[in-house]
Order: sequence, then structure tokens, then C-alpha cells
Amino acid sequence: MEFDPPQPKYQTSDPTSFAHKSARERWPAIITGAIDDVTRTVSSLPDSESDAVAEGKKIISALATLKYELQHNRVLTPIDDDGAPDVELYNAELAARGPPKWHDVEWLFSECYLYRRISVLFSMATTRAWKGYDCFARQKMETFRSSRPAVVELAGRYREIVSQIRGSKEHRVVQGGGEKEEEDAERTLFVEMSEICLWGNATDLSLLTSLTYEDIQKLQGSEARRESEKNVLVNDLGAAFEVLKRAESEGKREARRVDIVLDNAGFELFVDLVLAGYLVSVGLATEVVLHPKSVPWFVSDVVPGDFANLLDVMRDPRGFYEKDGDGKELTEKEESDIKFLFEDWRELHEDGKLILRPNRFWTHAGSFWRMPHMAPEVLEDLKESELVVFKGDLNYRKLTGDAAWPPTTPFVSAIGPLGPSSGVRVLALRTCKADVVVGLPEGKDEEIRSMEGGGGDSGSRMWAWSGKWAVVQFSDGKA
Repeated sequence: MEFDPPQPKYQTSDPTSFAHKSARERWPAIITGAIDDVTRTVSSLPDSESDAVAEGKKIISALATLKYELQHNRVLTPIDDDGAPDVELYNAELAARGPPKWHDVEWLFSECYLYRRISVLFSMATTRAWKGYDCFARQKMETFRSSRPAVVELAGRYREIVSQIRGSKEHRVVQGGGEKEEEDAERTLFVEMSEICLWGNATDLSLLTSLTYEDIQKLQGSEARRESEKNVLVNDLGAAFEVLKRAESEGKREARRVDIVLDNAGFELFVDLVLAGYLVSVGLATEVVLHPKSVPWFVSDVVPGDFANLLDVMRDPRGFYEKDGDGKELTEKEESDIKFLFEDWRELHEDGKLILRPNRFWTHAGSFWRMPHMAPEVLEDLKESELVVFKGDLNYRKLTGDAAWPPTTPFVSAIGPLGPSSGVRVLALRTCKADVVVGLPEGKDEEIRSMEGGGGDSGSRMWAWSGKWAVVQFSDGKA
């Protein structure tokens, strides 16, 4: 609270905000989904695990109580102490806020508090079945299974692109020349793969259908590319590429890091790894550090176990897709392409070029404006990176303090202590699914509001709730 931006924050009591809808509709449904998941697991436990069955039923009861409190607008109660250092922070802020009621509280704080309340039920469990259990894991894997066509398509294209990159670099060493063409290809591929990361499951993979490393620049003017860009309201990918390319060309440090503060598991984590593998293969980075959450978070956010689960799928794609999928067999080529990714990512991980670095700060209640004071060690670590990519809507809300900024507020101003002179280069890849948005040209917010479903004169920025629009914004804190 003390270090947050001075702007008013979005509140669950504001009927014009997505916060209002979230507290009354989305959150009860999410808790119901968690109850259903735990119930399903309880029913699968053998009779010999009676203690686990009993504990599972207690967790179901606790989740039901949480849902009742939320729906009946009860006061937010202190979080039970599971030994993690953030409990004291949550409870101190809760007391400082009143404590508040569910339907009249700052949105960002209360949404983080909700998931922390859920996580403590499993962190304090005593039986093996529930200790550290992820009640969202099943949903994450089922969503990834439904992304099979996109996974197969992108796996094939990644293998081809990486093979061409490696072959092209070897050819250039022997023959010489081609540096301008290589850079044009690298720039376009960086943009394409970053935009895949931006859109996640909404990605139009047709963009990669005719992609080759030699003639990649031809895609620059394609109709498919123009179509993909029309809903990206701000796009600073070119500036981000330039800083990475400049660092490479200047021979800057033996280690040139790119960090990705992760968002969703499943297909989005898959495409994040595609981007990471590309950056290392082409030489725009020597290592990529991935920042997952430490506990299950916002249903689909990445925890370390999701990385391991994804690699298991890549190792045995037939076992994953054919056992519980649509029954359609993978072709030998499809299986081989996916296993290529497994071997590539496994080697990068084992060689220390693909690193997982969880930190409890990512699940604190407050915004990233608090980072210099609440987690100075995280800030100092990020300063070692050439570029820090913040993925998704929640990270964007935390970057901007989830505050009601005027939409024309410069991005570098809205991110406060992570902006100019911070020592951190920030790239936000954000598909809009919440009210806050900054860095827009004058009149753009009003223009989109006037469109069908945009919000009109209701006072709501409804267009920013849909996930149909996006922003890609860059701040060079090292300049």
C-alpha cells in the first residue's frame, strides 16, 4: 500500500469495472471448479488411504466455506500460518485495510488473497495425497491436450526453423557473408514468435505455414501478418529486438540473459519455451531464465511442476495424446517433431541455458511498484538481464499497480520504479483481460469503446475485458 502508485485502484465495489463481475461471477465459479477437482481425487483414493480421504473432505468443506464467505460478502479473514514468510505480509495488509469485505475491496489485493487462501489448504495438509496438491493441474493439462493441433503444427515448424538456423550459421562460417539477410530473418522470427507468445491459444498458426529461415522477410508484407497486427494497439517488439541484437553484436558479456516472467501453463508455456529455444539457438541470448509461481495461482499460472509435466508430455507424446485424447494417432513425423523439442529443451535445461527461478515475491499481494522495497534481491537479479519479458494480464496489472490511469499515460510512467533508470529493460506482452490499459494514442480508448461490445457510454471499458485486444510495450530502464 505504502509504495503503490498514487492513482485510485480498481475496486470490487465498482459496478463499471471487471473487478465487480469477477468477485460475483468468476471467483465463485473458480472455487466450484476447485471443489469439483478435489472431490474427483477423493473418489479415486483407495480405501487404504482413509486419512487422505478424510483430509480431502475437510479441504472440500474449507473451500465451500470460502465460497460462502465470498458470495455473502463476509469480512476477509486472516490467512492461516503455513510457515511461508508472505503470511505475515498478507495479514498485516489485511488488518491495515479494515479488514475489508469481499464486495468492497481493492481488486488486485483481494484476488491474490483468494488464491493464497486456497493454497494454504494444501500447504498445511498432512497426508501425502494433499501436501502441495495443485487443484488446477488437471485443468491445465486438459487444456493443453485440447491444443494438440497447434502443438503439432508449431513443433514441426520449430524443428525446421532451428535446424535451418544451425545449418545457416555453419554455412556462414564456411562461406562468409549473408549477415544482413540473417539479421532480417532473426528480426522477423523474433516478432513472429513473440506474437505467438502474446496471443497464446488464440494464435493464428497459419502465420508459420510458409515460414523458412532463408526467405522469412517475405512474410513482412503478407495479409496474414497485417491481420494479426490490427488488434495490437501498441507494438514495441522492434525496439526490444534492437537491444538484444545490439548486445550480441557488441559482444556484450559472455552471458546475455533474457528473463520471462511466466503467465499460463499448457500451450502458453509451450510457446514460451519455443521463444526461449529460438533466442538461444539464434544467439540473441545465451541463457533464458523462466520465473514461475511458487504455488498454484490464478488457476492456470505456471508452477515448477508444470514445466516437468510438459517435458514428460514431450518425452512421450503418444502416451499423452492417444491414451486420453481424441483417439487419433500421431504420425511418425508428428511424434518425432515433438520429441525433438523434448531433447532440445532438456539439453538447454541441463546445460544451464534454460533456468527455472521461482520466488515467493511473484505471489505477493501487491504490485511490482513494491519490488525495490519488498524484494530488492529480485530487482537486483533482473538488472543482470538484457531483457525481462512480463507475460500476460496479471503481470501487466502488477506492473501498472492495477491503477485507474488515464489510458494515454505513458507506459514508462505507469510502471513506476521499473521504468526509466531502474536498470531493468521491461517488455510487457499483454492480451487485455482487465480494465487497466496505458500508453494508448489520444482518442483510441474512446474509439474502441464506441464499437460493438466496447462499453459505449456505460462507464465501463468493456473492450479491455475480452482478450481480443493486446499491447506490447517496452521500457528501456538501462538507457
